[in-house]
Amino acid sequence: MGPNTDGWLEDTRTSYDTVAASYADLTRHLLDETPEERAVLALFADLVRAQGGGPVADVGCGTGRITAHLRQLGVDAFGIDLSPGMLEVARRDHPGLRFDLGTMTDLELGDASMTGLVAWYSLIHVPDDEIGSVFAHFQRAVRPGGLLLLSFHVGGESRLKTEGYGGHPMKVHVHRRQHGQLMAWLDDAGFAIESHRTLTSAESKLGGIILARRQATAPR
Repeated sequence: MGPNTDGWLEDTRTSYDTVAASYADLTRHLLDETPEERAVLALFADLVRAQGGGPVADVGCGTGRITAHLRQLGVDAFGIDLSPGMLEVARRDHPGLRFDLGTMTDLELGDASMTGLVAWYSLIHVPDDEIGSVFAHFQRAVRPGGLLLLSFHVGGESRLKTEGYGGHPMKVHVHRRQHGQLMAWLDDAGFAIESHRTLTSAESKLGGIILARRQATAPR
């Protein structure tokens, strides 16, 4: 049996409200240390531009560092997060950018309204039994042929994190997953895998990247 994740959404919100300021300080410069992730994000930006541009949602944006980086790459990106505390820091650190309160489990985006969607290490707290619903929201929001970029911790276990980001208390399950598992879920949701890879960097000791594209046909 897997971990008891009842109340995981509220636990995640409360935890990241608590650590928001410390999280921003500790992660603000990570992309400076992660050239492979920068290359992936640059490729994603190139592919978005090749489709003629359009809006891109950074779902689970936290304090907005990936949203801001995508904007620097010329992408019309905005952020969505469930934590008001994280969004307060994002708006402080990146004035003029758009950050909305919301959750990937109830994504308030119009059908086929996004050219692309990014979930950068933001699926790691979502239980297995919620992933299918989350990917269904992603598929609905991204236009046919649009892009989905995921990053995640690679592994096969889940653990309860009770402290983090400056020693503040947290209560979140961190789920590590294999490429094959996520790619099967994406296939079920109507996405075609473009590429995937595993890497080691300041972002994650063992991180996974998946680039997928929404298929024109409806999922099975």
